[in-house]
Amino acid sequence: MQTAGPTSWLGRNDSNIAIADRYRLLIDAVRDYAIFMLEPGGRVASWNAGAQRIKGYSSDEIVGQHFSVFYPPDDIASGKPTYLLETAALNGHVEDEGWRVRKDGSRFWANVVITAVRDDQGSLVGFAKITRDLTERRRLEELERAHAASSLVQQARENEQKRVARELHDDLGQRIAALKIALSLHGSELENALPTQLHAELEAIAQIGAQIDELAEAVRRIAADLRPTMLDDLGLQAALKWLAEDFQSRYSVSVECRLKVSEPELGEFATTALFRVIQEALTNVARHAHAHRVTIELENDAEHCRLRVSDDGVGFDPRSAPRPDALGLIGMRERIVQLGGWLTVEGRPGAGVTISAELRLPVDIHPALACAGR
Repeated sequence: MQTAGPTSWLGRNDSNIAIADRYRLLIDAVRDYAIFMLEPGGRVASWNAGAQRIKGYSSDEIVGQHFSVFYPPDDIASGKPTYLLETAALNGHVEDEGWRVRKDGSRFWANVVITAVRDDQGSLVGFAKITRDLTERRRLEELERAHAASSLVQQARENEQKRVARELHDDLGQRIAALKIALSLHGSELENALPTQLHAELEAIAQIGAQIDELAEAVRRIAADLRPTMLDDLGLQAALKWLAEDFQSRYSVSVECRLKVSEPELGEFATTALFRVIQEALTNVARHAHAHRVTIELENDAEHCRLRVSDDGVGFDPRSAPRPDALGLIGMRERIVQLGGWLTVEGRPGAGVTISAELRLPVDIHPALACAGR
């Protein structure tokens, strides 16, 4: 320890002095905790190396100063330092978590334990104060809460997209089909009722019918992009094969699927996330790759699921800065991280791009969701 306490704390014979020396060596060797003594009024009476590392003050700078200098102005204004000392004196100790201030003015999140120190007669001679810097742990907890909240948002979005897709398919799609049937019936009736020389006027009705067909196809495509009913009705493998065929027909890019998936082991949340990652990967191929061939590989066993999407397109320079609009890649990585996995992107100029992901099974998102709920 870098400063001595009052004579009464150190004792008077050689054995007590040896014990005090060993005590000081022990306390001063602890660098992950700020351990120091306070006088009964709250002034700093001792200081260890851990306190200097965490709070930034040297022993000469802080000993004799009131410990309220470690608290933010709003805590000082509310009387929190005094309250903590009074509580420790009354109950023997007090524990608190909150923001504290370093010498340079920066803040850190601290866990603090203040213990009242009394002599043999029970008189208060000071306080022992132990402080831990929990800033990193707090950041990790906030990151976990952010991931959990993002999972909730993703889940809510998927549920809403599922609902809208069903309504488009079942309601609007059926109405469009009924409209096409009614138009065809009326067209047939008009063709029978009109003189032959006026049949050319029926061409307008035929054109309306063609437009209705295009509208029906657009509704089906929008509904499928929102949430393919096949994913819910027939499962991931069937949905991925449909996705590959649809992508191939739209962009004239050959897509090969190598799927060895046991879907019950994946679960609904992972199934949806994997489908969305592959969907976004194909979207990136269409936008940027200028590829002729794409390979989708997905397999799982009881403990792991592995995904690989590769193309033979133009690739990219890994040394170049990422595009500011690369939100699709961010979304893919976020979905896999939410499942407790990892995702990497590899590419070289002229050698295509490979997206790889792996996650452990079974996927359990419930603790994260519970954390977000709190």
